[in-house]
Amino acid sequence: MNICLNDKIFNILSSVVTSENVRAYVIGGWVRDCLLKRDHPDKDIDIVVIGNGIEFAKKAARKIKPGTKVSVFKTFGTAMFKSEGYEIEFVGARKESYNRDSRKPVVEDGTLEDDQKRRDFTINALAISLNKDTFGELLDPFDGIEDLRKKIIRTPLDPDKTFSDDPLRMMRAIRFAAQLDFTIEARTINSIKENAERIRIVSYERIVTELNKIIMCKHPSKGFLLLERTGLLKIIFPELDNLKGVETKEGKSHKDNFQHSIKVLDNICKNTDNLWLRWAALLHDIAKPATKKYLPGTGWSFHGHEYIGSKMIPDIFRKLKLPLNEKMKYVQKIVDLHLRPIVLSQEIVTDSAIRRLLFEAGDDIDDLMILCEADITSRNEAKKTKHLENFKLVRNKLREIEEKDAIRNFQPPVNGSEIITTFGIRPGKEVGVIKNAIREAIIEGIIPNDHEAALKLMLEKGKEIGLTPVDPAV
Repeated sequence: MNICLNDKIFNILSSVVTSENVRAYVIGGWVRDCLLKRDHPDKDIDIVVIGNGIEFAKKAARKIKPGTKVSVFKTFGTAMFKSEGYEIEFVGARKESYNRDSRKPVVEDGTLEDDQKRRDFTINALAISLNKDTFGELLDPFDGIEDLRKKIIRTPLDPDKTFSDDPLRMMRAIRFAAQLDFTIEARTINSIKENAERIRIVSYERIVTELNKIIMCKHPSKGFLLLERTGLLKIIFPELDNLKGVETKEGKSHKDNFQHSIKVLDNICKNTDNLWLRWAALLHDIAKPATKKYLPGTGWSFHGHEYIGSKMIPDIFRKLKLPLNEKMKYVQKIVDLHLRPIVLSQEIVTDSAIRRLLFEAGDDIDDLMILCEADITSRNEAKKTKHLENFKLVRNKLREIEEKDAIRNFQPPVNGSEIITTFGIRPGKEVGVIKNAIREAIIEGIIPNDHEAALKLMLEKGKEIGLTPVDPAV
């Protein structure tokens, strides 16, 4: 397995291992991804040491480059430093036991085999020797190589014990299945179903880390289908689980909005690596259960689901421990506006409607259009093609209006300070009335988006509401 250790950093580490007369091994994700011929974008290397991992990390850092900063995490018995563009983490080989009410293990020193037994999956228990006499030798006590070949996720030991000890591993199993496009072995997935309730002892910070990794997969729907199938989804994300199901009345049915939402998520992943746009795709129909109504003779309605959905976002983000900053506001805005381009694509597009959309979406207009195109999941190819062609017309109109009127991220040609100075008034309702009149006149195309026209309208509107300019010459 020398091919996995062909970078010079491993030769450096091997020389340190030899000079310190310890046994050390590369283990986990680096080995797995190398054998799968996957890229190593994060350049994270995990080293297990037979002995004190923290002390060895300090010695290795000094020998590789004096003055290298070593970060020590005593609680976890690990230490980490950066070198040659890599982030290298060291841990002493250990065995673990767990209290049922906690993910924090009781740790004892152990052998390499003990350490491999405590790993979550067979494909992550693979280790390669760094020792000079056995350099590059693969140690695979649980047939992880065979599981890589068969594309299987399986635990090294009894899955019930593995998942009961650390329930986050259930999320990790699903995340790896989605990331690697592997299958979770039958006994392992049945154990996840049996132990799903144990996920409640895991913090949402750790759960959402795994959710984000699933969302960033090439086909995240695989992960969400597994979350639903195992019963984890209804525990960690009931709002999404509530989208499931189809109801029929008078022969009229609505689509399964869970299946639709994860299909839209898959679609959007073809065109963006933006995590928050992917979240918007997943949540764009989140309010459909709350807004569902059946109208006799007409069919199913979800009126206002985009607005109600945007109002649900803060509570969802708060519960999932997602950021409550501009990222949340971005998702809110995309969810709130996601029907607007669809409506425009089905009607005669007026300039004022395009201006209003540009004004409200601002710089996020392109992301909004990507979501709208991903939202077309019809199996009727002719219908799908027609929708996408209509979206091209909307995009063209957006470009045309923006070039002409510069509405995106609109800043009023006359600001509040100028209104206050002109009329000698205090900040208050009158300022807002005038600013709103100018904005609406520009959006509706009544006046151009320039200072001279806006100033003229400001004076007219001021007179209309009983204001007089301070300077009579104005």
